Amino acid sequence: MSLEKEIRQEKFYSEHQKASINILYTGSWLYNINVSYLKKFGITPEQFNVMRILRGSNPQPMMLADITARMIDKNSNCTRLVEKLRQKGLVSRVICANNRRQVDISITDKGLQILKKIDADTPDWSRTLEKISKAEAKELNRILDKLRS
Repeated sequence: MSLEKEIRQEKFYSEHQKASINILYTGSWLYNINVSYLKKFGITPEQFNVMRILRGSNPQPMMLADITARMIDKNSNCTRLVEKLRQKGLVSRVICANNRRQVDISITDKGLQILKKIDADTPDWSRTLEKISKAEAKELNRILDKLRS
């Protein structure tokens, strides 16, 4: 459905304004799809992002600042996210023996198992984006990268 119909707005100030609103609207739409999908695994998209980052560094632990720097949503409260994941047994926090001010954060086996289940279910999850071709996805990625450069 067109953006105009979705938000019930017929005119935009410019094509650039429409593009900006379209990106924000589509981002919110995708986020809500992810919320619904990840709910069955008992995690939020932000928690999934932390777990994905930790899996990438596994078996090496990471410091909170390093996780925060890699987060998709820079406004997320990484400390709170890590604590929620720790309470669920999906990540561990250990005070570094060499530097008591440093806390090493790692994904647990339970966390890895949840990510494995999510990975196995990814084809169903990614069907939303299969409305566009691989070439269109590549072009969209190029345009979005250009926008941020």
